[in-house]
Formats: sequence, C-alpha cells, structure tokens
Amino acid sequence: MKKLFASTCLMFGLIGGASFASAAECGTVTIASMNWQSAEVLSNLDKFILNEGYGCEAEITVGDTVPTITSMAEKGQPDIAPEAWIDLLPDVVKKGTEEGRIVQVGSPLPDGGVQGWWIPKYLADAHPDIKTIGDVLKHPELFPDPEDSKKGAIYNGPQGWGGTVVTTQLYKAFEADKAGFTLVDTGSAAGLDGSISKAYERKEGWAGYYWAPTALLGKYEMVKLEAGVPNDAAEWKRCNTVADCPDPKPNAWPVDKIVTLVAKPFSEKVGPEVMDYLTKRSWSNDTVNKLMAWMTDNQATGEDGAKHFLKENKDLWSKWVSPEAATKIEAAL
Repeated sequence: MKKLFASTCLMFGLIGGASFASAAECGTVTIASMNWQSAEVLSNLDKFILNEGYGCEAEITVGDTVPTITSMAEKGQPDIAPEAWIDLLPDVVKKGTEEGRIVQVGSPLPDGGVQGWWIPKYLADAHPDIKTIGDVLKHPELFPDPEDSKKGAIYNGPQGWGGTVVTTQLYKAFEADKAGFTLVDTGSAAGLDGSISKAYERKEGWAGYYWAPTALLGKYEMVKLEAGVPNDAAEWKRCNTVADCPDPKPNAWPVDKIVTLVAKPFSEKVGPEVMDYLTKRSWSNDTVNKLMAWMTDNQATGEDGAKHFLKENKDLWSKWVSPEAATKIEAAL
C-alpha cells in the first residue's frame, strides 16, 4: 500500500512538475484589449487559450490603438496586441519593427478592416444593377431622405470619426448633391445603427457609411458598394481624409490591414507553440460579425463571447493549437 501511495504521489508530482515547467516557459503575459467589441472578445479568447492550453499566466490590460502600439514600439509592453490596426500608425510600427521591439505574427482578421458605403442585401438582391456608388446616385427614389422623400439620402457617422470625414468628402467628390441626395448626420453611433435597424425592419431603402467587422453586420446582411474607381493612395491621403480639402476626387476606400503584434522580448522567451498559435489564429469578418451579434443580443462580455465561440467552433479553433492544448482547452470548458 505504501508503494502504491508513493507511486501515486510520484505520478502526480511529475504531472505537476510538467505543468509548472509549461507555465514557467510561458510565464506572465499581458494582452492588450482595445475598446471595441471584436478586440475585446479576441483578447479574452487569447487569454483563455494561453492560460488553459499552454499554462501561461495571461492577464488583460485595457488600452486603445495609439497608446498601446506606441508603448509596444517604444517600451516592448504590453506583450501582445491581438487586433492591431497598424495602418493608423504606419511610421510607429515601422520604427518599432526596425528597432527590434515588435514583430508581426499573422493576421487575426485576414479580410481586413472594411469601411465604405453599404446598402441592405434585400435591396441589392431586388436591384442587381446597383453595385457602385454611382449606381446608387442614379436612384434617389430608392433611398428616400426621411425629411424630404423627393430626395435621396446618404447616412453619415457622427462628427469626430475618420469615416465621417471621408464620407463627407466622397459625397462632394461624387457630386451626390447634384444627383438629388442629401447627407444625413446621424449624430451618434447609436443614431447610425438605429437608422440601419429601422430601414431593415421595414425593408426600406438605406445607403451610407459603415464598417466591418461589427455586431450590426452580423445581424443585418449588408452589401458594400464598389467605388467604381481604383484606390489612389496619394489622393486618399491628400484630400479624401482631410476635412477642409476643397477638391476631393472619387476614390476607393482602402482595406485596413489588421495584424497581431507581439513584443520582441516576449516572442524570444516564450515557447514556439505559443507563437505558432498566435500566427495561426484568425477568423473571417463573417465569423466575428455573427459572434458579436450573439454577444450584443445576450449582453455578453468578451469573456462570455470567447467561451461561446470555443464551445461552438471546435472545428475552427482546434486547427490553431497543438493537439495537447486542444485537449486541455476542451476540458477547461
């Protein structure tokens, strides 16, 4: 009996030692959670997978794009920014990469951040000839202004958004006013969302600014309009994004590049399996749109959303992790 007890103790000691070694190899990890829904759920997903699958001691730190990426590029902290929109700070990212403080390890959203003008799918299906901004402007009667049904409407975001500036400039560039359209100031994010929800529930015409991935596009199917012209990066920077530029030209909205940034010191100390996970981990805009719609409908937190995704999508996330980690993650759920 004593031998059996000793053997059992030895077995659990070895298992405990292995777990401790795994945790020691990974160590403490700081994960940046940006202040929007997709970034919140992704940071919680990384926390759960790294802690339960790889024995890390991961904690989330709340941040925003500019301070987080700047801190990583200058100080090497936090360790991971799961959803970094690097086109917002190209010079900072370039300098941080060249100076060896940060590395890019794949993209969580390979579809990219998609901004532009959209129309409801039911309207696109009913009018297959409407594919571009120019096509919309030929039909003000299909997109009536709520204040004047004789005119069409292009719905804009609230003041202070970069997308609002661009939409205003494109409205000028495409001469939408001459086509019989007004530019509607929705006043707030809630006002913009509300205008889409109202149109969708009533199956009415709607055209205006929005972006993906978002919970709203997970609930309401929308179709992004083509600009009808290619993107001119120089013109985009010169005038399309500058509020007081007097002569904007028609232009296509570029797709924002989204990557996972990792602090170089962390990438060098952590085991290769963790870096392999961060490199492989990615999901489509459609997947995250639907997940965020579920979160919104259920008033779920980022942690709730991460667990819901893991329970419902093993066929997807199991491809990101090692078999051993997958077994541990499933057991933890």
